[in-house]
Amino acid sequence: MKVGTDGVLLGAWADISQAEYVLDIGTGTGVIAIMLAQRSADATIHAVEIDEEACSQATENMQKTAWAGQLHAFNISIQEFAKTHKNKYDLIVSNPPFFSGGTFSSSQDKASVRHTVKLPHGDLLLATRSLLRENGKFCVILPHLEGLRFKEMAGTYNLYCSKTTEVRPKPGKQVERLLLQFEREVKPMKKEELIIWKNEEEWTEEYKKLTGEFYIKI
Repeated sequence: MKVGTDGVLLGAWADISQAEYVLDIGTGTGVIAIMLAQRSADATIHAVEIDEEACSQATENMQKTAWAGQLHAFNISIQEFAKTHKNKYDLIVSNPPFFSGGTFSSSQDKASVRHTVKLPHGDLLLATRSLLRENGKFCVILPHLEGLRFKEMAGTYNLYCSKTTEVRPKPGKQVERLLLQFEREVKPMKKEELIIWKNEEEWTEEYKKLTGEFYIKI
């Protein structure tokens, strides 16, 4: 799968400042985990991926980086990982699948990624609640409507939204993505906005500031 804007946004936005142990759920080809390793020389980062081919690609990508010693990929479902793994994490991130219904794509790879068949959001929240440290943070990126639903569902798992960034593609456009941070305690929520494109050809200064260190050219 190609590197998408969602993954870049989450990898750049998630708060890794106090994180010693980090978990990336559904790592795909490993881009978010690698970005987090680039941002923190002290963090140990585990990446879980159920698809064998994707996990193999993630491992290869990780080994080719300067941060290979920090990164570890596991070919296992997060449901099984949560049952068998004893470590607790300071930061958990996920760019999860988000369609919960509708017709499957003719491309099985795309269907596996975009439908919540293998990773229902309830399972994701249950695993996160089990694996997150008491003062840990859980960060996700979702389309606007799915993000609002996810935020409401998270409360039933005692995970509460403490920070939201609304992402718009261009000025005047509707919110397309929500970057959401959850914690175990109810806290005053910080709300921000990010616009990606200034015009048809130029990123905004805010987007370049957030993601610039991960692009060869920006």
